[in-house]
Amino acid sequence: MTDRNVPDAAPGGIGVFEKWLSLWVALCIAVGVALGNLVPGLFGALASFEVASVNLVVAVLIWAMVYPMMVNVDFASLSHIGDRPKGLIVTIVVNWLIKPFTMAVLGVAFFEGVFADWIQPADAQQYIAGLILLGAAPCTAMVFVWSQLTRGDATYTLVQVSVNDLIMVFAFAPIVALLLGVTDIVVPWQTLLLSVGLYVVIPLLAGAITRARLTAGGRGEAAVARFTGALKPVSILGLLATVVLLFGFQGQTILERPLVIAMIAVPLLIQSYGIFAIAYGAAWAWRIPFNVAAPCALIGTSNFFELAVAVAISLFGLNSGAALTTVVGVLVEVPVMLSLVAFANRTRRHFPG
Repeated sequence: MTDRNVPDAAPGGIGVFEKWLSLWVALCIAVGVALGNLVPGLFGALASFEVASVNLVVAVLIWAMVYPMMVNVDFASLSHIGDRPKGLIVTIVVNWLIKPFTMAVLGVAFFEGVFADWIQPADAQQYIAGLILLGAAPCTAMVFVWSQLTRGDATYTLVQVSVNDLIMVFAFAPIVALLLGVTDIVVPWQTLLLSVGLYVVIPLLAGAITRARLTAGGRGEAAVARFTGALKPVSILGLLATVVLLFGFQGQTILERPLVIAMIAVPLLIQSYGIFAIAYGAAWAWRIPFNVAAPCALIGTSNFFELAVAVAISLFGLNSGAALTTVVGVLVEVPVMLSLVAFANRTRRHFPG
């Protein structure tokens, strides 16, 4: 799911903001829709702040969300890459060889099949594109929360996040371009690569440099936790402001067609539970210990929605169906992930260790 920093979560628990994330997002949706219909000129002015297909307002907000989580990524953990190879294999296969493609298939099946009579073809293509962007972006930071809630192996979780972030730098753009091409959506390669550089590569480098400076002199993880904790309010405001903006641009469309959010949620729900079943089932069949099996299944189930939102806006625009789809992903994700955490904890006894 989604990716936010949680340094103030209680041990074995989840922070108040993360626990009620879907409620905050729902409230921001309501505020955004209301403002979009009451003051449409304001959102038109915000949309005009654009350079090279990148909206500067949204870029700042996305950076506010992404940068703190990148500080948590510790590439030194890659020295432990061989400690739990089975879990990492499951993570990589599910995240990069299965999940993006099943999401594309579900998008086509529902928006060109099941819901075709209720949606214009151009809108259907936008919703499919948004689903593809979500499917190609595995979770980065919230997986630490899900791992904590299942008492997962902290070192393994850090390794899988670091590996996925490295893969994302090189694989996200080609996979998205391939799947958008398969669904007959024109891919502006320059914009796609610019988005990956702006929202993955640069924040990742900035996070690595910041982390190195924070941990210098033996200050360790405590310094990182204090720093990211101080930035957390900024990250939260960035998330909520982005939701308000996106739904402000979509306000009139949503009031005219309120069922569109429910239709977008259907393939997202099927994808989430289906991907978890594949990864968790593979971990059980391969006799992977529970403290590795749970996080390796949960990371593929949740999404790096901040990246998906940013790329959707860059490729298709602030008021596009693709951008709307990526934000609906946030609304759906938290209750789904909490239900899967509960299921995993109930079935712990079926795994070794």
